[in-house]
Amino acid sequence: MVKMDNYSQTIINAVDVVKGAVVKIDRIANKNNKNIPEGSGSGFIISSDGFLFTNSHVVNKARVIRVALHDGTICDAELVGEDIVTDLAILKISANEFSSSILGDSDKLKVGQLVIAIGNPLGFQHTVTSGIVSALGRTMQSFSGNTIDSMIQTDAALNPGNSGGPLVNAAGEVVGVNTAMINGAQGLCFAVSINTAKEVASQLMRFGRVKIAFLGIQMQQIELVPKLRSIARVTNHNALFITKVEINSPAEKAGILSGDILYSFNDQMIETADQLFKLLSNEKIGMFQFIGVIRNTLKKEFRITPTEKLAA
Repeated sequence: MVKMDNYSQTIINAVDVVKGAVVKIDRIANKNNKNIPEGSGSGFIISSDGFLFTNSHVVNKARVIRVALHDGTICDAELVGEDIVTDLAILKISANEFSSSILGDSDKLKVGQLVIAIGNPLGFQHTVTSGIVSALGRTMQSFSGNTIDSMIQTDAALNPGNSGGPLVNAAGEVVGVNTAMINGAQGLCFAVSINTAKEVASQLMRFGRVKIAFLGIQMQQIELVPKLRSIARVTNHNALFITKVEINSPAEKAGILSGDILYSFNDQMIETADQLFKLLSNEKIGMFQFIGVIRNTLKKEFRITPTEKLAA
């Protein structure tokens, strides 16, 4: 028996943990009284009673959604809810007890950490690719034209059909929902962080929709060097670097600038985009909030009134 190297064995073990929960999703159209696939993607089961995650763009406006399980079983799925802004959707399938994935904690991710993507790119079922976390807390534009926060950037190869599948860590825990690659670029792929996805799922399953407070900033998670932490007198090890402030947004009206470093929200320390997303709940809409930033090594506080984040 050939002895496996540690890197390969790590990937094999992680895939073994999650592979039973990964599904292929087909959009079915009826043309000339025939059921014809009109697109496909991926998803993963998150509960033994058949709830699963995928991307909104995989199932949006689909008349029939069909799911192929790891064991070859095929069943129809019901759309529980979707959020076009975060490009996430929850489906429900009914059959026997399902193998479900283990959801991890994306706040614990580190740049350079091994991650593995599983999905059905171009129809090739249960394809596995691996890479590293390239950046955290990114903001990027989705297929629908909306900006999505809390994105994990990875160089694990994604292709059309990977959308909605899991991004997992070395323990096989899901840390992201694979969402997009950048056309014409290599090694620039993105997943919605699982902590943000959990919050979206909670709202979709309770209310059928997601209502999020909108600030109008694009950002990236960064590590604060000890010298800056000392000069600015902050305890954060990480914070959110603001890469862009949208025109006429609450952030612009409040006086926040590109290049500011967001470190607190309503006196709560912010180290990850997931933490900020969780605080931007619907009761914050239209109400004064306070954002703390570092600008040129000095701490500043701004009063901001979030609006509701609407689909483009």
